[in-house]
Amino acid sequence: MVKRIVSGAHYGLKDWLTQRITAVVMAFYSLFLIGFFLTQPLSFASWHGLFHSLPVRLASMLFLFSVLLHAWVGMRDIFMDYVHPTVLRLALHVSVILALLAYAAWAVQILWGA
Repeated sequence: MVKRIVSGAHYGLKDWLTQRITAVVMAFYSLFLIGFFLTQPLSFASWHGLFHSLPVRLASMLFLFSVLLHAWVGMRDIFMDYVHPTVLRLALHVSVILALLAYAAWAVQILWGA
């Protein structure tokens, strides 16, 4: 009888789908910005005007949270596959989570701050 050790990884359709959906969101946002750069003069006024609008701020937040979620799933899977000591893996998970939360807070401050 094979005894399976559950390590906490959630491999499966949910993670695969999360990676694909976030990649699509990031691709569309990137194409939008490339289109903006190709059609508008690059100046502070045009950049400020773009990011002053509510739809672009919301799209930027969706892009950011997609990047953070994409990064979390990828790093978690890497740690689950290649870091075997449980204490070290937990420490790496916590450090990545804290870093991603700090990045999210910083981005919210940049996009919605004064």
